[in-house]
Amino acid sequence: MDRILATLMFFTRLPFWRIKQVDASHFKHVVPYWPLAGWLTGGIMVGVLWLAAQVMPLSGAWLVAIVARLLITGCLHEDGLADFFDGMGGGVTRDNILTIMKDSHIGTYGVIGLIIYFLLLTQMSALPLSHLCAIVFVGDCWSKFVSSHIINLLPYARKEEEAKNKTIYQRMSANEVLINIIFGFLPVALFLPLTYWWALLAPVVVFIILTWLMKRRIQGYTGDCCGALFLISELSYLLTCLTVFNL
Repeated sequence: MDRILATLMFFTRLPFWRIKQVDASHFKHVVPYWPLAGWLTGGIMVGVLWLAAQVMPLSGAWLVAIVARLLITGCLHEDGLADFFDGMGGGVTRDNILTIMKDSHIGTYGVIGLIIYFLLLTQMSALPLSHLCAIVFVGDCWSKFVSSHIINLLPYARKEEEAKNKTIYQRMSANEVLINIIFGFLPVALFLPLTYWWALLAPVVVFIILTWLMKRRIQGYTGDCCGALFLISELSYLLTCLTVFNL
């Protein structure tokens, strides 16, 4: 229970800290429960989307839903995406890339990366509401499930004292892998129409490519890399679903 609370505290800005204070050691084990956080963030996003769509065009409702998740997460992943683009785009050496990623200022690559990301994300309003709700909820959970396994394949690229949140995630135990699979795959089995199951492969491909890139350029991952990996994986899944719908 403490690790679940730590996960919800870490990945959202909702006041779960009011329920109970958890030991700092539990934050090293939040990644296996990342898909569970997707149940909350994806569920709220879909709820806002459905409600907003009752009183405004779907394109506007989709924008409201996007803003809702940004508020819930405190732009945690988007900040990582911007830093990732800045580091990988502007850095040359490993140390240079890590230094740029840690800089709190956003650069040209980060700005352009976020603009392109949100422009592509807004295209999802072309889907019918019922399809979009199911796809969005599943995508949040599934993409976090796929992305979470980076901690099992790569080491942390910095020393613990150099980490932004002073925490290095622990690799998953066998029980944590099982929990991770359940929370990641159950939404797929329950809500995603079979027509869109091909889109589940897109985050896997993105995961393989970006994991290779991180290993090659910084010999590991950072928290920013995790955020970027999730958002790019999710976007690849969403755009694949949109493509499948239009075929």
